[in-house]
Amino acid sequence: MSPFILEISYLIGSISFIVGLKMLSHPETARRGNIYAGIGMLIAIAGTIFLYKNSEGQGIGNIPWILAAMVIGTVIGYMMAMKVKMTAMPQMVSFFNGMGGACAAIISIVEFNAHSGHPEKGFLAIVFLGLAIGAVSFSGSMVAYGKLDGKVKDARGNMFVYINNLFLLGLAILIGIGVFNPDMFGHSLIWILLAASLLYGVLFVLPIGGADMPVVISLLNSFTGVAAALGGFLYGNQVMLTGGILVGSAGTILTVLMCKAMNRSLMNVIVGSFGAAAGAATSADGDKVAKEINATDAAILCAYANKVCIVPGYGLAVAQAQHTCHEFEKQLAQRGVEVIYAIHPVAGRMPGHMNVLLAEADVDYPKMLEMDDVNPMLPNTDVCIVVGANDVVNPAAEEDPSSPIYGMPIIQVSNANNVIIMKRSMGKGYAGIENDLFFRNKSRMLFGDAKDSLGKLIGELKEL
Repeated sequence: MSPFILEISYLIGSISFIVGLKMLSHPETARRGNIYAGIGMLIAIAGTIFLYKNSEGQGIGNIPWILAAMVIGTVIGYMMAMKVKMTAMPQMVSFFNGMGGACAAIISIVEFNAHSGHPEKGFLAIVFLGLAIGAVSFSGSMVAYGKLDGKVKDARGNMFVYINNLFLLGLAILIGIGVFNPDMFGHSLIWILLAASLLYGVLFVLPIGGADMPVVISLLNSFTGVAAALGGFLYGNQVMLTGGILVGSAGTILTVLMCKAMNRSLMNVIVGSFGAAAGAATSADGDKVAKEINATDAAILCAYANKVCIVPGYGLAVAQAQHTCHEFEKQLAQRGVEVIYAIHPVAGRMPGHMNVLLAEADVDYPKMLEMDDVNPMLPNTDVCIVVGANDVVNPAAEEDPSSPIYGMPIIQVSNANNVIIMKRSMGKGYAGIENDLFFRNKSRMLFGDAKDSLGKLIGELKEL
């Protein structure tokens, strides 16, 4: 009876993953989707621990140690999730994703050591691929964590492209040797492959700039999913296989969408040259002057508008201004002003960063519009307020063929009747280029911390 119940628990877990992933496609159901998937995973884990029997009828040993490790991991994960600031959410995602890759790599090492003699080629292929992909995901995610946290600097240059390509070729050769001629290096092959994979993960992410991090995080997440699926093959575990396939495929699809949103090709990411072009910088002409606006005039402009569009960027997260922004929105709504939010696919530092940020402030989901939906509305928008965004609203992406970001789809805020740009300074975005939007006739700069500036606008609206 136990094997049957175990299979049922795996089926329930697999279905919950699929349902949960489907629910993640909409902000309104995303939270419940996470809960459903988590419950399914808990059922699968409990079934494995208490119901699994091997061919000799023996169950899993060391259950107290397993439960103790689960408790410790749960406490650490809960504390990290509760204490993390929204600005540090991308770092936490990278860290957790890296832990998943590390687990997949450890599984491969354990299984390789457990199968002495001459295992089948299929088994060896799965072990070595799981090890390589998991190790790359781990070390790459740790470098991404460091870059997002400002502890690791970019290392640009064509040299990394050639080195990364050679490393990728070397990893493929090592895996081929391990599968077809495992006696060449003997038992040391697993450690050679581990070291090479860890080093490649570092070199792979090191040259990538901050503007391209959403794509990298998504790609590394897909790596972890593939590595987990390979672990499912090793153990013949259906729920592990299903979960890995879902994460891998969803991460890959999201990576492609991120690349499309930035006008990059997936091949650029794979070969390691992704983001290198962003290092080029251009300067604005010296005779260009940005016009400023004060909080009073900005509040009057918004108060008597019919439609206002807010474009959030990473600066909103840095200032932790999401709640103040929502309060500003509510003040405008009380005056009968229609307020919408324009969300660029790669705004922030990870996929969906702005959606998560605004959802935390209880912004209504229908007001968060994607770029393709909001662009046609902008010509009929009275005021467009850019809060901490830069490259994703830069007209050079559409108008300047020499620009490093040329061809990247942007939120076309310059089509609005009036544009207010909230920034601390005239600093450049992650692409390292001037934003011509700042100097347009319709544009006005409201300098200062986003939270303070929005607070001043709220105060002015209340006095009108």
